Amino acid sequence: MTYEIIGYEEKGGEKMSVFIVETYVVKPEKQAEFMAFVKKLATWKEKNPQKFKEVKSWKLFAQMFGGNVGGYVEVWEFENLAESEKFSNRIMQDKEFITNIYAELPSLLVRATHSVNIWNSVV
Repeated sequence: MTYEIIGYEEKGGEKMSVFIVETYVVKPEKQAEFMAFVKKLATWKEKNPQKFKEVKSWKLFAQMFGGNVGGYVEVWEFENLAESEKFSNRIMQDKEFITNIYAELPSLLVRATHSVNIWNSVV
């Protein structure tokens, strides 16, 4: 993957973070399985910190009111796009991750609701 940010700025001589933002809705009947999936991912992440060395932070938010109940926003923070790409390339080649973690996700989501966007800090 190659990314380009148009209008990227530096503030105070420091580069601002890049965020990979995923949004999706979990199937209503799969909510419990999704929470088990999240715990499994978090545990795997803690046990394999070297595989996540480029990730500055990772947050998962659940929608509580309005719009898509069952909706989630997942935010991955990186120093820059190159770090994001390094992480993505490494993790998507990790057989344990693909087989034991990533393979579960599609069956839990309402497919038409999944999106991935790249954001950069401006302030």
